[in-house]
Amino acid sequence: MDGVGIIGAIIIGILAGWIAEKVMRRNHGLLTNLIVGVVGAFLGSFIATALGFDAGEGILPSLLIATAGAILLLFLLGLFQRRRA
Repeated sequence: MDGVGIIGAIIIGILAGWIAEKVMRRNHGLLTNLIVGVVGAFLGSFIATALGFDAGEGILPSLLIATAGAILLLFLLGLFQRRRA
């Protein structure tokens, strides 16, 4: 999340978590959305960097990478929850 600042990162994290929640048909609260979005942003950024993909700076590229990472995170968590149940 280059160039968005801490407040921007929090807002992007909440939005990314909320979008991922809707895509994955889950129902979480605001705090969980923030956590999923921020962790997803790190995960998405790590994967994008490892693949050599540079989305650029700003709100929209950061939101896209964070949302993709959050969706992946929820998918992976869903796999682990199914195995445990």
